[in-house]
Amino acid sequence: MARIRTMDLSPTFRSPWFTTVSDTEDKKIQADLKASCELPLHIAIIMDGNGRWAKLKGKTRIEGHIAGVDSVRDIVEASRQLGISYLTLFTFSTENWNRPEKEISALMRLLIKVLRKEARALHDNNIRLNVIGNTALLPEKVRTVLDETVVLTGHNNGLVMSIALSYSGKWDIVEACRSLAVEVKAGRVSPEMIDEHLFQSCLSTASIPDPELLIRTSGEFRISNFMLWQSAYSEIYFTKTYWPDFRRAQFYAALRDYQNRERRFGQTSEQIQKKNTANSKI
Repeated sequence: MARIRTMDLSPTFRSPWFTTVSDTEDKKIQADLKASCELPLHIAIIMDGNGRWAKLKGKTRIEGHIAGVDSVRDIVEASRQLGISYLTLFTFSTENWNRPEKEISALMRLLIKVLRKEARALHDNNIRLNVIGNTALLPEKVRTVLDETVVLTGHNNGLVMSIALSYSGKWDIVEACRSLAVEVKAGRVSPEMIDEHLFQSCLSTASIPDPELLIRTSGEFRISNFMLWQSAYSEIYFTKTYWPDFRRAQFYAALRDYQNRERRFGQTSEQIQKKNTANSKI
């Protein structure tokens, strides 16, 4: 378990959350996105590139993570304004525990600071916080703040913002297998009862739908052990933009790209077009 060292993060935030006023042009873009095609119900984002952004700017990696907070703010605000139902942010992977202790400590303190400062704003804007991952590995202070924020926002029915902490797709699958093995051993589940739906109900994401759109920043072309089961049919959007520079303009570009794709789920284009035509007549 990481020990949280004292560190000055006082200059963390440049903008208070949920104070951004959409200008006329931004409102028009959002209206066009809503009108042009159906938006994803669930968007998942691998927020990558903080360290490389910092190196490019001559800053420390920690300063890169701090800069990334403003991108989180802008994307959460834009998602809420667009009426997105679910947003999942890959915040800290199980592999990230292998990073230098100083960086881990700074990340944990940054998480505490963000939640303490913005929990009330999340609640007032009807956003519900959800956490997925092996949270038992997190420092006690982090778990406490997470629990408090989850309880505070627990009855909200707007955007569900999930943060993946100490998470990996392989961990999620193994935990689901372990849970089913316990049920089989106890005689409550037979091997014949196990199907995709039962397995999915044992994942940490059982309460949220699979993401239709998965965004990865920083120019890497992999999903890095994130939501391996859940992203089986996700549309994946890769961008070279580092996370601290990824704002609503880049977010809108990802949504436009998504809207231009045909989601077939193993069917032919002709089958999808026939189904869409039939649905339009209902």
